[in-house]
Amino acid sequence: MTSQTSTEYEKYYVPEKSSLAVMATIGLVLSVFGAANFINQLTFGEAGEASPTILYCGLFVFAATLFVWFRTTIRENIAGMASGQLKKSYVLGMYWFIFSEVMFFAAFFGVLFYVRNLAGPWLAAEGEGGRMNYLLWEGFQFSWPMMQTPQEAVGGAADQLIANNGSFASAKQSMSFAEAHHWYAWLPLWNTIILLSSSVTVHIAHTGLLNDDKKKFNLWLSATVALGVLFVILQIAEYYEAYAHFGLTLNSGIYGSTFFMLTGFHGFHVFMGMTMLAIQLMRSLRGGHFTAADHFGFEASSWYWHFVDVVWVFLFLFVYIL
Repeated sequence: MTSQTSTEYEKYYVPEKSSLAVMATIGLVLSVFGAANFINQLTFGEAGEASPTILYCGLFVFAATLFVWFRTTIRENIAGMASGQLKKSYVLGMYWFIFSEVMFFAAFFGVLFYVRNLAGPWLAAEGEGGRMNYLLWEGFQFSWPMMQTPQEAVGGAADQLIANNGSFASAKQSMSFAEAHHWYAWLPLWNTIILLSSSVTVHIAHTGLLNDDKKKFNLWLSATVALGVLFVILQIAEYYEAYAHFGLTLNSGIYGSTFFMLTGFHGFHVFMGMTMLAIQLMRSLRGGHFTAADHFGFEASSWYWHFVDVVWVFLFLFVYIL
């Protein structure tokens, strides 16, 4: 029997048993439960006062668990425990994570497609699916963005033949480009420029790292994080404009629901990606981490950032333009 050399066989490091996965699950469940009830409280006033507390506790547990988990993984890699095979499993894991995020947004884009092309026209008695709907929503005419709800078309919640969970008031103005007074003051356009620019800056940072130019890497990664922060600030300003000036809220019918669902979840993903990149920047500046051959933490974060940018392009087209 021939003996294996070190180049033929490499030990696969298996970490000890840990409760981190259980804690992360608990944090996620609490976050989702608290967020759902908090949104119901804002919209219908049906949830208790404890909903925000549950949401914040869940987010804290989840964030703290990820901090401990990633810190442990980083220390194991620095100690040389991560074999080539283990690093490949990290890559595959990131691929599957991004794929799950693609499916997450695909579901929401599917909702938008269904509302705009099927449910909305049916409510206006258009097509085969809406032959009898004029009996329920007489006078409703569908267009997108939907600036009049079916409820308003029949005279309000009291005049509906079918009861629902509350009354809805359409927005005074949509966030689409067609209703923007001045293109240079239209925030979604600037956010698009910012995110596309950030994809360029993070790519330049990656090339700098591949060439062992840490100064270039730190500079352009700092620019990427700054652009991410700017995007979040402008989205907060956009939401304030929607609520305070346009009357566009979560309670503005299906248009308000889909708008805040898609842009809100995307904004959360931008915040997560920005945080991931900021952590990689801190690791580089303070810990001297990353080399041209070993930088998966940054590489995975950059993949995620590019994914977030691509999602925004589709959002920009289907939510704001078309």
